[in-house]
Amino acid sequence: MVLPGACHATVAAGMAALQIFYSSSTGLWKTTGWWNSANALETTIDYSSITNTDTYRSVISNTFEKQKQTKFLTKLMYDDDGWWALTWIKAYDLTGEKRYLDAAKTIFNEMKRGWDSTCGGGMWWKKNRTYKNAITTELFLTVAVRLHQRTVNDYGKGSYIDWAKRSWKWLKKSGMINRNHLVNDGLNDQCRNNGQTTWTYNQGVILGGLVDLYKSTKDPAYLAEANQIASSAIRYLSAKGILREPCEPNCGEDGPQFKGIFIRNLSYLYQTTRNPQYKAFILKNADAIWSNSRNGSNQLGLMWGERFDKADASRQSAAIDALNAATLINREPSIYQITNGTLHGLSIEKNNGKNYVSGWNRDGQWVDLKVNAVCSGRYTLDVRYSAAAGDAFRFVFVNGKSLVNNQLFPSTSSWNEWKNIKISNVPLNAGDNMVSILFNRKKGSRNWLNLKEIEVE
Repeated sequence: MVLPGACHATVAAGMAALQIFYSSSTGLWKTTGWWNSANALETTIDYSSITNTDTYRSVISNTFEKQKQTKFLTKLMYDDDGWWALTWIKAYDLTGEKRYLDAAKTIFNEMKRGWDSTCGGGMWWKKNRTYKNAITTELFLTVAVRLHQRTVNDYGKGSYIDWAKRSWKWLKKSGMINRNHLVNDGLNDQCRNNGQTTWTYNQGVILGGLVDLYKSTKDPAYLAEANQIASSAIRYLSAKGILREPCEPNCGEDGPQFKGIFIRNLSYLYQTTRNPQYKAFILKNADAIWSNSRNGSNQLGLMWGERFDKADASRQSAAIDALNAATLINREPSIYQITNGTLHGLSIEKNNGKNYVSGWNRDGQWVDLKVNAVCSGRYTLDVRYSAAAGDAFRFVFVNGKSLVNNQLFPSTSSWNEWKNIKISNVPLNAGDNMVSILFNRKKGSRNWLNLKEIEVE
């Protein structure tokens, strides 16, 4: 199946459209707010990391320099502070520059002021202390555990990991996670779940925090909680497999950002669990965005899978979060067993529980193996083989065209030793492709060869 939403060229085009909104003079994105710019920058950082490109690396430094006098703090909102902390942690991961991690530490120290004993703990949303809600506590938890992972820090009371564990314990007991395993918005004056909207970003941020708590403690209970919330969000907050924000089609200035935050964190959960449900959901949403919700300038709309409505940086960066996630999935290698190919004059042997193709040393013998590529482009074939009779050579065809006349498979010490060779710069079409490996004496093919699998990278 061809899924253009998962292609590098696709997300690159979306990113170019996002940067039209970027103001180099302020380091922020026009058409959107302060906290949204933090998310647009995180999207940009993710793109740089996933695609291993430097195109927008200067944006990170420019934003920091243009806004560092603010220390990335607001006078009103603790959750706004948290978004910038998460973004600067990712900037540190990408660049290794300590100034970004230091900025996140400063923000965290400010956020700690928002925790008190009202309702037994938890974070205030605003600094005037009128409302305790889920998103601010989730952000505080996630910043804490990520600082723990990147900082030499003691494990006592008041340490980063202590704050992260304490935050989850309080959030779980607060009642904000309802019987459907979805997170409501906050608490009422009686410190009970107020039953307000289950925004997608409330489901998303906690996934990232729980994954990192699991990674830091090895306690599978954290991962189990994350899986429950993720599965519930997919079930209750999507229509026909496409993520929907409860406010659609009228989501104001903040709502268009939310779905990207969920899919970004679902992707992080998927990288840990490899749950096929999450993979299928991410790919389907990315393809729906690119195929149906895009205008002629590669700008992406609010309602994924439906007609483009209008352009702004929040809509664009949220949609690119889905494209980033799909592109990361597309980078995962696919492994194809040679024994599942079409064999011509060849036999299958089994040794130590492993099947492989053998008996291969004369003209008229070859294997055709169908492989799939999500996007057209250049790939690497990593071939697993054994060649105990000495160096072997084979003729390699791809989609009916000669790729390598005389591919070398260096000898192995025995038939029980398996090695890998990489065939680089292989052109594949989007969809199905045929890789053929042949014995052709006129092209220089020689010696016996056993083949087990091909990995497409």
